[in-house]
Amino acid sequence: MKLEPSLMHFALSPLDLAIIGASMALSVTVGFWASRRVEKTTRGFFLASGRMPWWLIGAAFVSTSVSSEQIVGTVGAAYKHGMGIANWEWWCLPTYALVMIFFIPLYLKNRITTVPELLARRFGPACGNIYSGVMLFAYVFLFLAPALYGGSVTFSKLTGWPPAAVLAGIVVLVGLYTILGGLNSVMWTDALQCVMLVIGGVVLFFTALHHIPGGWTAMVQAAPERFHLYHPPGDPEAPFLGLITATFGVFLFYQSTNQVMIQRVLAARSTWDGLMGIVFAGFINLLRPLVTCLLGLVVYHWIEKMGQAESLLPDRQDQVFPFALRAFAPSGLRGIILAGFLAAVMSAVSALANSVGTIFSLDVYRDLLRPQANDRQLILTGRIASGAALVLACAAAPLVARVGIFTYFQTGVTYMATPFVSVILLGVLWPRTNYAGAVAGLVGGLIIQISLAVGLWLCDVKLNWLYIGSIAQLLTMILVIVVSLWKPSTRPPNFESLLWKPALLSSYDEGRRRPWYQWVKVWFAFYALLWTLIYWKFW
Repeated sequence: MKLEPSLMHFALSPLDLAIIGASMALSVTVGFWASRRVEKTTRGFFLASGRMPWWLIGAAFVSTSVSSEQIVGTVGAAYKHGMGIANWEWWCLPTYALVMIFFIPLYLKNRITTVPELLARRFGPACGNIYSGVMLFAYVFLFLAPALYGGSVTFSKLTGWPPAAVLAGIVVLVGLYTILGGLNSVMWTDALQCVMLVIGGVVLFFTALHHIPGGWTAMVQAAPERFHLYHPPGDPEAPFLGLITATFGVFLFYQSTNQVMIQRVLAARSTWDGLMGIVFAGFINLLRPLVTCLLGLVVYHWIEKMGQAESLLPDRQDQVFPFALRAFAPSGLRGIILAGFLAAVMSAVSALANSVGTIFSLDVYRDLLRPQANDRQLILTGRIASGAALVLACAAAPLVARVGIFTYFQTGVTYMATPFVSVILLGVLWPRTNYAGAVAGLVGGLIIQISLAVGLWLCDVKLNWLYIGSIAQLLTMILVIVVSLWKPSTRPPNFESLLWKPALLSSYDEGRRRPWYQWVKVWFAFYALLWTLIYWKFW
């Protein structure tokens, strides 16, 4: 007799609860320890005094980008659509290469603190203000809300605890160290939580795979069409052509011009550390599908091919991760896996809250409301803004359920990213880009993106959101170019330092000579080789 997934017996043993409690206590303890090492200055609180080493940057970079919408959402999406969903985790190398070549040396040479600062210095204050306003809204409602929703819903289903209580618990734990210690606390806890996440996710994947007679080979033989990374251009979920075009759009925005991600690199103690941090993140990302989406393939085989439970298709895919814990994880292991899951949620939530505080304090409060504010006032303002963001996101979290975690997050980010990545790309690569063109791109790009999406919907044209974002980006960049050529060239003083030049690549290490085994290009080439082998194997 088939089991109804939602009714399968599941309980957390005292051992599980002890493991979860100990891991959360360790995270908070590390956060408090790191907070004691923070310099009481704006750079100390918001950028960890620019002292972060490469390994901490890489671990924090990965941990920040993996949250409940990655785990719950991509596991469910892979269950429904197959291995093509793994592209969301593996398709990092092209974007990382662009980030390392065009952005990190430029950011660190100019000691950029926030992305709004970059826009303000390159074009003018209005451009930075637009970014601040849009991103503060987006971080609360498009980033924080799905992270909190996925974490609270999953843990609530597993334990029977009220979702509101779970939400409050996550917010309180994160707030304990994030609001007190700033980026230094966030990055140290991110590194710890990255280790917990990878260990828990990898253990769960191989434990689940052990339940499949014949293992991975049997799964491939049963449904070979589901084990390809390449999906044709017309695929509704993961078209490979859409991934390529998005590399220069939404993916590039997320990794290079998204404050919550790039803030980790801005805290690097050197350009070499920033670049090596991204390479280290690339190696960690090779394991990410084991932690996230590939588990969905195991659950699909166990349910749909072996008939061990009622199907979760067509629209209950967000239940796949909780189901996997019920079905495959024994006592003790459940605690380890849930500790890793909660660590991922806490990492993303703390990073987002910290970035909200950074942008609001430095780019809104100081630049617009109180230019004479001292370090103490700016730090206090950042703490208040971080706390307010957590409260607002709690209130908005239930809205995510209406469209599903994966769709909610990916679509929302795409529509919001298009104007910014268009303007910043042209701004660092084309000297002729001016203030008028940038403002036209930021405002007009949002109008173009929304008009295109609504127009296609009204005309009943089914087009993947990656294509919609890419078309909107192309139109936005054309708009920026036309307006920049039409309007007089007005640029802030010393804007040339924010233009990319090939010389940045040759002087990235501040002239220091390093042995070959510390060369960035050697480790990036090794990462690229492993990445190529994966795509060759599963193409």
